[in-house]
Parts: sequence; structure tokens; C-alpha cells
Amino acid sequence: MEPNGTPEAETVLRLDGITKRFGALIANDAITLSLRRGEVVALLGENGAGKTTLMNILFGHYTADEGRIEAFGAPLSPGDPNAALAAGIGMVHQHFTLADQMSVVENIVLGTRPLWSLNLGKAAARDKIRALSADYGLEVDPDRQISDLSVGERQRVEILKALYREARILILDEPTAVLTPMETEALFATLKKLVAAGLSVIFISHKLGEVQSVADRVVVLRGGKLAGERVTSEATRRELAELMVGGQLPVNEIGPPSPGEVLFELRQVSARGVGGSALNRVSMKLRGGEITGLAGISGNGQAALAALMAGTLEAREGEIVVHGTAARSWSPRAALDNGLGRIPEDRHATGMIGDMSVAENVISEAYRSSRFSRFGFLDWKAAGEFAEGIIKAYDVKCPSPDARVRLLSGGNMQKLILGRALDGDPDIILASQPTRGLDVGAVAYVHARLIEARDRGVAVLLISEDLDEIQTLSDRIVVMHRGQLSAPSKRGELSVMELGELMAGHGLDGDHDHAA
Repeated sequence: MEPNGTPEAETVLRLDGITKRFGALIANDAITLSLRRGEVVALLGENGAGKTTLMNILFGHYTADEGRIEAFGAPLSPGDPNAALAAGIGMVHQHFTLADQMSVVENIVLGTRPLWSLNLGKAAARDKIRALSADYGLEVDPDRQISDLSVGERQRVEILKALYREARILILDEPTAVLTPMETEALFATLKKLVAAGLSVIFISHKLGEVQSVADRVVVLRGGKLAGERVTSEATRRELAELMVGGQLPVNEIGPPSPGEVLFELRQVSARGVGGSALNRVSMKLRGGEITGLAGISGNGQAALAALMAGTLEAREGEIVVHGTAARSWSPRAALDNGLGRIPEDRHATGMIGDMSVAENVISEAYRSSRFSRFGFLDWKAAGEFAEGIIKAYDVKCPSPDARVRLLSGGNMQKLILGRALDGDPDIILASQPTRGLDVGAVAYVHARLIEARDRGVAVLLISEDLDEIQTLSDRIVVMHRGQLSAPSKRGELSVMELGELMAGHGLDGDHDHAA
């Protein structure tokens, strides 16, 4: 019986003594947990704590070295995703598992019908997808090609793909990382309805506020082991955070800015990005010693602006001015040569090369410099020492600088990218979603390093869909909607709801010059 006297719900999932080793690394160490019908269990832990590994074992992507899994009272065949799907387990992965050259509807129906079937049933699938999209606030055109979608839209497809299969147990691995606050609220509202009807959910998130609003119980992993379990209503946010990191969290203090010279400027720039996103006569100034925060709903031009700054997107009109001089040509090499440090939005597609080593990745943007090159030959000793320094300074969990990057967790990849960008002594930092998928301790560390860079006189552009992050770090805040920028506001001038209104396009008059 439950404490309130109601019958205890049926246990639908049980993981017993799950252990997984990768060489000398023990990713999961004898972990035991259970999930009841109609229950939401949040899985918390630092990056590299073993959360995603544990869920990949549950879903059949990995095979445990020890332990067993039961779903609805029956043993679950190890290492078999089809067995997990057949048992009613669905998973929304943290990193995308979509076929870029296929449409949304084709991706969602893929695997639900035999390969020799002449009819994919796309008409009925479109209707179901549109209904789910409306229920969850996850708007996406079923006939759009995946390669044309923004990161946020691709995440929506991942969520829809799992919901389409009507799973009885749903694993959500950072499902709201790219959703707006309104979309997140809509998702949670629908989840609560599904849970009331008997759906069970394992919810992996680094956002403690979300965990407290949606989860019944919290299970915390630390260093691959079970660190503790709490009833959500009986635990404070600080208690959960300290349980995750094994101690007290640092508190970042950000003082008033000391804006200096304009180091990077866009003058009436227009450009067309991937998936139809565009910039429409955008003017912006980034000053040294100041963090400019850029908020907006995914797909409204933020990715195009980041690509333009990084040199991977060409301006159709307008002017790019760096250190007071108009750039005659602008490319990734020109951006690096002019002191731009880049933290890209998608660490897999544009941030790291998975089959290259840690050392190769961290010098990839500076391998031609005298720091790593002697007489035309790479100085691998210097590269290894640089990589070791980043591994230590940023607490990257990896075996050595020679390890393949694809073996690292997403959070540890992000720490490498951060170290590569900040330790290159940039004058300008383009930080696009810099803390996406990071745990609370890592987020605090990233924020501290960005504040330190600002205080050294670096100009920082922070692009984030986390409004708490934007409001906490930004000295000035601008909002992008359909390729246009709002007038800037100072920290604290606008509430979350007022920023949300601007994100929806209300009160935005566009075409502003971001002078200090």
C-alpha cells in the first residue's frame, strides 16, 4: 500500500544489478531501480555518471556485463532494440537518430512496416502525426525533409517518433533541451494526461525545475553508482543538486559590465540559412567586456546568425566589421584568424569529429599555428599536453588524449569544445547553446568561464533557448523572430513572460542597431 492508503501500482520495469564496463571504465556499477505503472521517475547525474549508458542497456543498444531486466514481469532479451519495442518501451534519444535524406513522416513510420510493404500508409501517418503535434505543441511539417530542419525541429521529430509507436514505457533523454518554455509546458501537460492513463516514464534531465514539476521519484547516479533516491515532493532543488555532484555547488557572481570597443559588428546584413531560416537586414554590435544574450524560438534565424559569424554562411547583402575594419571576405579561416572562439550548437555535426582523437579535435582549429606546428610538421607532444590540460581543467571524463571522441558522453564533448574555444585566447566568443545537455555542476563551470572571459575584455554572444541562462548571464538581451532582432534590453528589464512575447513576435519592430 502507498502511504495515503491507496493500492501500490504494478511494477512495470525492474533493473537488477546492472553493470557495464568499457575497458577499465565502469560506466554502470550494480545499479538497481524500478518503475511503476503511471509513474514518472527522473534520472539525475553529472555528465558521465552513467545515465545514458543505463538507458541504452534498457533499450537494447548495449548489453550489460552483469544484471537482468524485467518488463511487465517478463525477462527482457539483452542487446535487442526490437525486443524493447515489442515490450512497449520507447526511447527519445539525446542525440538524433534520424535519416537526413528522408521526410519527417518517412522517419516516423520507418520500422513500423515490413521492408517489402508497397504501402507505407503515409496518409494515415500524416493525420496521426498532425494530431500528436497539436497535442504536444511540437509543430513540424510531416513532409519536410529532415536535412532542412533546425536542431529544435529535429528534436520534435524524435519525440513524435516515440509517441507514434504508443509505448507503455517512455524513456525521455533530455527531451526539452531545445524546446521553448511554452512547448515544454505543453509537453508536460500531455505527459501528465498519458501518465494518468497508465503510461510510465523515465525522465532524464539536467533541469532540476523540470524534474520537480514532472517526476514522482528521483534516482541519482554519481560515478556510475546509485548515489541516492528521493521522493520528489520531499526533496529540495539544492539537495538534489548536491547529491548529484557529491558536495556543495559553486555560486557564480556576475558584476556590472565594463563595455569596451566594438569588436564585431553586423551592418544591415541579410542571409539565407539551412531549412529556410534567414536574416533580414540585421544590425548588431558586440563590445568587449560584455555578454550579449540572444533568445528566440528554434528556427527563427539564430542558427543562421551563428553560421554567418563563424564564416560558414555567406551574407547576401550588408557588411561584416571586425575590430573596426570591414571584412572583404569572411570564411571560417578568416573568423579564426580574427580571434573568434566558436562553441557550435551541434557538437556532433559541427563541433567534433567522432573518429578523431581528443588531441586531434582540440587542436583542429589551430593546428597550423606555431603552437602546434614546427617546420610544417605537427608537434604531437604539444598537442597532447594541450589536450591533457583541457581534460584536467574542464574535468573531462575520458581515458586519455588518444581516445576517440565518439566514445565520450555528449557533456564531455561539450567540455572539450569549451576548452578549445576559451583556451585559444579569443577576442570574440560565439557561444551557441553552450550548456545544452550539461549537468548543474558543469553548467556552473561553463558560466564561470564565460564570465571570466567577459571580465578579460572578450566580446561574448550567448545564443540560448534557456531563458534562465539568458537572464542570468547577459548584460544585454536581444530576441530574434523570423530573422529580425528586437531592441536590446539590459539585464532584469524584461520578465520571462515579456521575453516570451517577443519570441512569439509580439512587440518586435526589427532592424535595430545594438549600440551600447
